[in-house]
Order: sequence, then C-alpha cells, then structure tokens
Amino acid sequence: MYWSVREDGTYEIIDGQQRTISIAQYVTRVFAFKGLYFQNLPKDKQKQILDYALQVYLCTGTDSERLDWFETINIAGVVQEKQELRNAVYAGPWVTDAKRYFSRPRQGADNLENSYLLGQVNRQKCLETVIKWASGRNDEEGIREYMGRHHKNKDAEPLWNYFLSVIEWIESTFTTYRKSMKGVDWGSLYNTYKDKRLDPVKIEAEVEKLLDDDEVQRESGIYPYILTGEQKHLNLRAFDARMKRRVYRKQDGICAICKNKFGLANMEADHITPWSEGGKTVEDNCQMLCRPCNREKAAK
Repeated sequence: MYWSVREDGTYEIIDGQQRTISIAQYVTRVFAFKGLYFQNLPKDKQKQILDYALQVYLCTGTDSERLDWFETINIAGVVQEKQELRNAVYAGPWVTDAKRYFSRPRQGADNLENSYLLGQVNRQKCLETVIKWASGRNDEEGIREYMGRHHKNKDAEPLWNYFLSVIEWIESTFTTYRKSMKGVDWGSLYNTYKDKRLDPVKIEAEVEKLLDDDEVQRESGIYPYILTGEQKHLNLRAFDARMKRRVYRKQDGICAICKNKFGLANMEADHITPWSEGGKTVEDNCQMLCRPCNREKAAK
C-alpha cells in the first residue's frame, strides 16, 4: 500500500484502499470468500490473516509528484482514468462528498449524467466534466487548481448546486430533450450565456429547422451554434472529391475570382451561395478558388 503524508502530519491512502477495506470487511464478517466467512476458518488460518504484515510506503511531495507516483504504481494494472488518479492525490472530505454526488451509480448525478454527459459515472468522468465546467478551464492544470483550492472543504455541495444550475438552464433554454444533447459542453455555454435573455420558443423552432437540414452533419453542434453563431459546430456537408474534379474541369483550372490558373491540389471548393443564405452543397452551387482567394473570401 502507498500512503501520502499530509501537511498536518496525518495520512491518506493513495493506492490500496479498496484492498484494505476488503480485508477489513472480510475479517468483520461482511462477506464470505469461497463460501466461508472469517469465523468459519480454522483458528490457524484466522491467525495467519490477522498477523499478516501489510507493507506500507509513506510518500511525501507536491501534488504533481504524488499524481506521477500514482500513475506509476498503477501502470501494470487496470488503466486508471485521470480523475481517479486526481481523487487519490486530493483525497479528503471534499473528494469523498463529491464522489457521493457524482460517482455513485443510481445516486446524485447518475440519471442526469446519462442524459447530458459522456462517460461512466463510476469511473469519475462525470465528476471530471463538472469540475472543468466549474473551473472555467478545460486543461489538467485548471482541474488540479480547482481541486487543490477546494480539497480541504468539508463538502462539495457548492459544486453540486452549480451542476444543478447548469441542468436547470439547459432544460429551460432547450425545452425538448434529444439524445444529441448528450456530450455537449454545456458548462461552458452556461458560464457564457446564463445571463443572456433567450427565447425558448424561437430556439426550439430553430433546432427543429436545423435538424431537418441535410447540410448539417453534427446534430450535437446545433446547440452551441444557436448560441454562438459559429458554423464550425455544425460540420456542414462538404463537396466531395468527384464534384470538385468536375467543377475544376469546367473552369479549366482557372480560379473563379483572380482568374489565374492553378493545379487541382492548389484549389478549394467554395459555395457560390453560402449555407447561411440557403445555399446547398450541389454542383451548381460549387466554384473552385485558389487557396489565397478562398481564404480572403472566408475572412470577409
């Protein structure tokens, strides 16, 4: 087992907690092993278990060093999720309470996680996602900073209340639940747009319109697109290679804007009438532009 020494001189287990608890539960008759409870074992076997010396390594160091140790310790076993490793490093009352809300099947966030978040709740993915949302950052340093700032708190109720606020905002803004809503970066959208006045009726109509649009290839991108107006979220349908070659030949390799001739590899397909104005990804709406002209047009 590996134990970490806290700043106040107390200890916390960074690896081996589940095995330690299992041994204690067996000895205290919580469960049977191969049909035998501890009290059913011969006296010599009971003594052998009770007298067995557990090897404990005491570790000191920074949070980053402890996280590196935990990753090394577990390299030969089941691959640990990043949040499982962080929970070990920042073990304490805050992590314990956060796991009560976000990491136990059929409790706390589980049903909501199934609707809006990706990943298994018991592998800490829900907790990791909500910490990213609450911290306002999507990187390792941001998660560690948040957990380091809160890990001595007695409970994680503020994080739970934040999560509930995000869910309430989602359900009041996008009033019809769809499976495509799962996995959207809702926390970031909430942080930016929670105070903006939005019309749920108009939003629902726009969602329906976009869902029926064959040009939209990523349904989950509809929700951030409606709020941000950024078409990149929609993964709009692109002209395929055959269509590009046919239009290139029609133009005799000449850019439709600068009128200079280029090889096909140096040209890009462009919508004559953009999608935002009703343009479709069809051959009659395709023109080939050289890369500089296409970049300049896109920037306008």
